[in-house]
Amino acid sequence: MAFVAHPDRFQFLHIDLNSFFASVEQQLHPEYRGKPIAVVPTMADTTCCIAASYEAKAFNVKTGTQVGEAKKMCPGIILVEGNHTEYAKYSAAITEAVGKACPVSHNPSIDEMVCQLIGREQEPPRARKIALEIKQSIYENVGEALRCSIGMAPNRYLAKIASDMQKPDGLIGLLPSQLPRAIAHLELRDLPGVGARTEARLNAKGILTMEQLLALDHTGWHNLWGSVWGDRLYHWLQGGETGDNGAPVSSDVQKSLGHSHVMAPEFRSEEGAWSIANKLLHKASMRLRMEKFYTGAMSVSIRYQLTREQAENLRSKRHTSGIRHSGWGMEARFPQCQDTLTLLEAMRGIWKRRPQGPEFQRPFFVGITLRDLVPEEKHQEELFGDPDNRTQLSAAMDRLNLKYGHTTLHFGSMLPARESAPARIAFTQIPVQYGVDYM
Repeated sequence: MAFVAHPDRFQFLHIDLNSFFASVEQQLHPEYRGKPIAVVPTMADTTCCIAASYEAKAFNVKTGTQVGEAKKMCPGIILVEGNHTEYAKYSAAITEAVGKACPVSHNPSIDEMVCQLIGREQEPPRARKIALEIKQSIYENVGEALRCSIGMAPNRYLAKIASDMQKPDGLIGLLPSQLPRAIAHLELRDLPGVGARTEARLNAKGILTMEQLLALDHTGWHNLWGSVWGDRLYHWLQGGETGDNGAPVSSDVQKSLGHSHVMAPEFRSEEGAWSIANKLLHKASMRLRMEKFYTGAMSVSIRYQLTREQAENLRSKRHTSGIRHSGWGMEARFPQCQDTLTLLEAMRGIWKRRPQGPEFQRPFFVGITLRDLVPEEKHQEELFGDPDNRTQLSAAMDRLNLKYGHTTLHFGSMLPARESAPARIAFTQIPVQYGVDYM
C-alpha cells in the first residue's frame, strides 16, 4: 500500500512541563531557584530522587538516582520531600493557564497536556504563535519558575516525541513533509512505549537503530510487532493518522486501583508495616467508593530488605533505591464489597499468612491493590443485604473525611501511621480532589 502524503499542518500540541516537581518547589521557594535540588519521597539516603532541577541534572542527577549517590555527584544538593497536594494544585492551575491560549483536550499525566488544533490554527505560523502564547500564559498566570517544552505535529504520538526533542523550554514542530527523516537521528528508546524490554526484543530481531526501523515497509512494521500496534506506528511516524490521532490504545473498564509506599526507616518493622498497610487500604477503599466501584479481590505485596550475606545466599532483586530484597505477595477473593471494614478483615486474613524467617524481618515496601472492580450500576446486592450496616458506616466516615481530610476518622489499626505514607507522587495518574485532599 502506497503512503499518501498529508498536508503540512500541525493538528496537535503536546505540552511537557520541564522538571515539573522540582520546578514547583522552586516556584514555592524562591531561595531554591538557580540551585540544584532533588525531590525525594522520604528523607533517606537509600531512597531515590523522583525529580531533579536542571541545575542538578547538570551533575547527572536524574529521576531514579539514589539519594546517597546524588549527594556524592552533586555536593550541596538541596533535598526536598515531595508534596503531592501542591503538585496536583499546580497541575490544575497550569491546565487552566494553557486553556487561556488553547483548550486542553487531554491530560496524559500530571505534567503533560495536549491541545487539538482546528481550522487555520493548524497552519504552522499560527500553531507556533499559539504555542508561544501557552508558554507566556504559564509564566504570567502560574509562575516564572515553571517552563515547558512543546511539540507540534500532525498526530499526538509525534507531538509527544517532538516535546522531548528540546529541553528545557523547547518548541519543536514535525511536519509530514519532514518525516520520517526528521526523527531518524533519535534512539529507539525515544519512541513512547519503547522501554528496555521492547528495545531488547527489537535488537534481537536485528533492529539496532532508528534508521533501520524506519527503513521497514508497512508489512515489516506489522511483522515486527506482530499486532495492529505495528501498523499504527508505521502511519504515525510518517505523519499519518489511524482514526485515533495517535492516542494511546484505550483500555476497557478500570480493573484495579491501589496504593503502595516505601516506608521511612522508623516504620520498617512488622508493626510499622501493618499500620502503613492499614492507611493504604483506608485510602484505597475511600477511592473505591468515590469512584463508584465494588471490588471482589485484593492483593497485598511486601518487600523485605536483605543483609549483604542474605542477598548473596538467596535469589534477590534490587529495588530502584538500591536495596537488595526478597518479596512476597498474596491475593484473596471475596464477595463484592466496597466498605472499609470488610476489606480490612480480608487484609488481616492475608497478613496472617505472610512468610516468617530471618530474611522476612525488615519490610521496607508495602502495596495494596483492589482488583476485579465492578461499577456500582453492575453490582448485584447480596440476598441478605448489609446486616451490620458496614456500608452506612463507611459512608459516614467518608462524609467527615471529605470535609476535614481523609485521615480524620479511621480505624485504630492505622493510628501509628496516620501522618506517614502521604499521597504518593503521581506520574501517570492524574490526581483527583476528593473533599480537601488529592488522591
